[in-house]
Amino acid sequence: MPHFEPVRVRGSGRRLRRLLRHRRRAVAAGLAVTAAALVAAGPREAADGARGHPAQGPARPHPVAERVSAPVRIADAATVRLLRPGDRVDVIAAEGNGPGGDAQVVARGVRVTEVPEPLDTAGESGALVVLSVPRPTAARLAGASATARLAVTLC
Repeated sequence: MPHFEPVRVRGSGRRLRRLLRHRRRAVAAGLAVTAAALVAAGPREAADGARGHPAQGPARPHPVAERVSAPVRIADAATVRLLRPGDRVDVIAAEGNGPGGDAQVVARGVRVTEVPEPLDTAGESGALVVLSVPRPTAARLAGASATARLAVTLC
């Protein structure tokens, strides 16, 4: 048998590269069409019927912290020693010192986040506890602690 030169297939590398290049274009075109469809189907403005993002201002206002940490001084220090982080409590404000005083619930079912170790409490009455509460409730707690004695009940 005579000696033949090896058979070489030409253009196979180019075909593979061309196939990959066209696949990338097809995927890019598909992504562009999908993005356009999502923008077209997005929420509409009721006033002007425009589609997509509004021309003025951000799409959503910046979120405000839903919950804040509120340090509260509870009148009975022995009750605070029973609390652990994660407990749920109701905070009650008692007006006046007598048995006929008016009491009202200031916060319901709030979570205890921290029970600090008491410092030298010889001159102070009560104990501190840190609660996780909504911002409006924190303002009510601060106002109630200035005018009344606070107590907690476990939920």
